[in-house]
Amino acid sequence: MDVPVRVLDDGAWISIGDSREVGVSEMWRIDDHEFCGCEVADVLLEAFFDSRVREGSVEARPIGRCITCSTHGPLGWLPIGRLEDGEFVAVDPDAGHATTPA
Repeated sequence: MDVPVRVLDDGAWISIGDSREVGVSEMWRIDDHEFCGCEVADVLLEAFFDSRVREGSVEARPIGRCITCSTHGPLGWLPIGRLEDGEFVAVDPDAGHATTPA
């Protein structure tokens, strides 16, 4: 089953199945990354510029700012959820995530 995943509203939302599911202005804890020099980056997401589904995982490329060191820019692919039986299940932004280089 194909579920459309796309960026909406000038990067403010990721739409999954024609429903706005994940928005910017949230803090994400990223503990495996190449974004900045912080061991754990607490990143405030400012915009999304790409999205994809890879092996059931919904991933997005955001732009954000680390609130500890102020590094600003694009991140690698960030898992934002997964598809289970055609339904979107979001991940917890506070759980600690790994980005995949673009």
